[in-house]
Formats: sequence, structure tokens, C-alpha cells
Amino acid sequence: MHKYDAIIIGAGHNGLVAACYLAKAGKKVLVLENREIVGGCAITEEIIPGYKFSRLAYVNSLFRPDIIRDLKLKDYGFQMLPRSPSSFTPFPNGEHLFLGPDSEHNYNEISKFSVRDAKSYKLYEAMLGRMVEVLEPTLDAAPPNPLSRHPFEILRMLKLGLGVRGLGDEIYPFLRMLTGSASRLLDEWFESEELKVTLATDAIIGAMASPRTPGTAYVLFHHVMGETNGVRGVWGYVKGGMGALSESIASAARDLGVEIRTGCKVDSILVNDGVAVGVRTVSGDEFESRKVFSNAGPKITFLDLLPNDILEEPFRRSIEALDFSSATFKLNLALNKLPNFIAYPGNEPGPQHRGTIHISPTFDYIERAYTQALSGIPSSEPILECTIPSSLDSSLAPEGHHVMSMFVQYAPYELAKGSWDDLRDDFAMRCIRLMDNYAPGFKKSVVGYDAITPLDMEREFALTGGNIFHGAMTPDQLFFQRPVGGWAKYRTPVEGLYLCGAGTHPGGGVLGACGRNAAREAIADGFK
Repeated sequence: MHKYDAIIIGAGHNGLVAACYLAKAGKKVLVLENREIVGGCAITEEIIPGYKFSRLAYVNSLFRPDIIRDLKLKDYGFQMLPRSPSSFTPFPNGEHLFLGPDSEHNYNEISKFSVRDAKSYKLYEAMLGRMVEVLEPTLDAAPPNPLSRHPFEILRMLKLGLGVRGLGDEIYPFLRMLTGSASRLLDEWFESEELKVTLATDAIIGAMASPRTPGTAYVLFHHVMGETNGVRGVWGYVKGGMGALSESIASAARDLGVEIRTGCKVDSILVNDGVAVGVRTVSGDEFESRKVFSNAGPKITFLDLLPNDILEEPFRRSIEALDFSSATFKLNLALNKLPNFIAYPGNEPGPQHRGTIHISPTFDYIERAYTQALSGIPSSEPILECTIPSSLDSSLAPEGHHVMSMFVQYAPYELAKGSWDDLRDDFAMRCIRLMDNYAPGFKKSVVGYDAITPLDMEREFALTGGNIFHGAMTPDQLFFQRPVGGWAKYRTPVEGLYLCGAGTHPGGGVLGACGRNAAREAIADGFK
């Protein structure tokens, strides 16, 4: 039996970050990854020869800047390409809306639909900025325990409360942000539907919810707590695709002495007298360690990898009841030319190609798509969030060619009829035809595609229910209730076993905070 200080199950970005921080603390660390490539959902793969796709995660902003500095990731090739404008929304009537980091340009764009909204937008962004200042520090540590009597925990709760109180009258929209719907928040600020639907897509990304669903305002807010190259709120592309970020973390880990084994699936976590003591792989190899970290989701960790009788029934029921509902479909396309939009013509790289392209013209359009999904029917007119990273990064495709990422909703994991193996290509073509309505000739430009259904996400990437966040980002599954109440500090009922994936605080997205926070908590516990 091979012996280590810590074993990490899964080489997703959070697992790799955890490995780095443990190694920096002088620990002997082993990372075991099922697939032949590191990165989990943050990977770059050449599915079609010559075209490199960010297969699942496709843009970056949330990855914590202090982790980039601590691990010197830029020395390992990590580079961000900021996008300006950030988004382009074409409408069926030929109009369009650009939004980005340029406030004057935003004003002019929004004024086409509402002068009042143009004036309100800068105030809205400023309000979000003040709320970010309150909540962003909570990303970088375990959530406080509201039941603890320890002075340090009480002080942390008090500090958070004072920060919220410091918002003054904005405390009320802040509380609505945490629990309310995105549509209500946006209705309070704006009147033009063109602006509201553009902003609303961030509230439903990866969620089985519509903008009118309570809790979606926080998902919208979650997506503004980031930065690119020091500029807050700006999203960008990772040069070389999202896998370049994961590879930079893996390179840093190896230089710190971490051993990474790919193609090595963990079958079970070894437990002795209630203490995690190592893992067994599907090939029968056993590895002993003083701590075990699972980068897998909570259901996989607790219900699949542990002995059946190890957990007390109340905790098991809490894990079984977690919401992993999903309606996400990912389509990666190889193109022989850029789309030529009716709303903003041009085949040469332009502002309409650099940011996120939103195909979701009205709230009623979104609601119809969502209602169909609730019935187990893939949306007949889905919502598309499209990016063309090759418009800024020519290394991703042959000269003159491009790669496009379509993040599609709604594609329910549970279907009323048929299977995703049968419906995959039909739904992919539905998305392609929809884009062709906005950019005639688009269908003919498609060289090939890689379609990933919710079922594929579960089978290939171990995302329970196809949920990209390792569990819904709803108020009852956030902060000190993530994954479940009483167990939000990365520790588990099994001594020596920690969670370090997106199923923990602060949740989904490519942040790295879950892995870093888990490593810090384990180091604080000591390695006995």
C-alpha cells in the first residue's frame, strides 16, 4: 500500500488547487483522475482535428486572483484575453444591443431602447458593486457556523452583519438579491425588455429555473463577482481554452511535488473505525493517506464511494434530497467562417463576435422554453448563449476558421419521452437552425460539432443529473447550507474525509475557492 499525507479524488480545477495548497504546506499529495486529461469541466479538447474546444466551461472571470498570484500561474502560461464588448444580443426585428466595460458605449446602446434605462444602468452596476464588496470576502473562507458559540465564529457573523447593515437602504434590494427572482430585480430597475432579457440569462445559466423563479437573482449576482486582469466585472477567454488554466495549475502542482495519475478511477474510499484512511481504485490498487479529499459531487462522494453503513440516516437523507435538477446542453461547433448577423452584418471579426451572443429575445420566449422543460420536453426554441473565442485567440482553429461554444437551455435531464442518446443530434440541429435565423448561412458554415447532453455530462464528467454546479445554486443550498446544514466547512461525518469540489461553499463556476478553502481547513485541523 502506497502512503501519502493526502489523496485527492478528481483532478478538476478545485482538486488541483487543493493539491497545490497542501503541497505548499509540505504535504505529500496524490491526485487520482478518472479521465486521461486533467481539468474536470475546465478542459480543452481537439474533438474535430484542428479545432480546439473548451468543452464545458467556456469563459472565465470568477477564478480567484489571489490563487493566480499564490501559485504563480502566469509563469505556467495562464493568460486571460478580456472581451469588449462583453455581450451582443440580436433581436428578430433586426435591432441589437451591445453591453461591455465602456460606460459611455453602454449608455448609447441602451438609449436606443430607453433613455431612462440608460441612466439607471450605471446606478444599477454601482449598486451591484457595493453588494459585491460585502459578499466577495465570504468566498475566500469557510462559511461561519450560525450556531457556534466560539468567539471567532460570532465575530465573523457580526462582521458580515455589519457589512450588510452598512448598505443602508440598499439592504432591502440586497436581501431580495439573495432570495428573490431575477425578473423582479430587473423590473424594479429597468423598463426595456431588450436590456432585461440580456441581463436575465446570467440568472438562469445552468439552472432548471426561469428568471421568474425565486432564487435566480443570486445566480445573476454570482456571475458579477469576478474580474479579468484586475478589471472587475469583466469576463474573458483563457488563451488556449479553459484547459490551459487547468494545465497551469497542474504544472504548478507537479513543481510543488504533487503526484498526478490520470486514467485512474477511484472505486471506494477506505474507512477504518470511522476514519478515512485511503482509497481503492477500480483496478484494485490501494493508496493509504492521512486525509482524503473528494472533488466529486456530494452524492457521488457519500452515496457511491463510501460503505453503505457508514453514514447516519439523517445525514444520508439530507444528501439524497439535494437538488441536482438540470436543463443544460453544450454544443461545440467548428466553423469555416464567422456568422453574418442580420442585426449587425459582417463576416470579418467584429464586436458582434467577441462577447457572448444572446439568443433569447423576450421573457415570454424564455418562459415558454422553461415550461416545456418542466414537462420533460427539450425546448422547441431554446435559449442560446454563444461565444466565439477564436475571434480573440487564433490558436484554437485553422486560419480563417473558428470555434463556437453554444451553452443551451432548456434540455431537461429527465425526458418525458425517448432518450438523450436518440435526441442528441436532433436537438443540436435545432440549435443550429435557430442561429441560422439570426445569421443566414450559419448552418452551411458548420464543419462539425460536439454535442454534450445532460446525460453525457453525468456519464463522462461525473456531474450528477447533468448539474454543472454540483448541486443547484438556490438559497437553501448556499453558504452555511452547502452542501447541507451543519456540514459547510468542507469536513464530513467521516473523520479525515473532506469535500473540495463545487458542491461546497462558495459553489459552482471556475473559482478555485472550494479547493483552496478545503485545503486550508484540513491544514488547520493538523495531519495526525
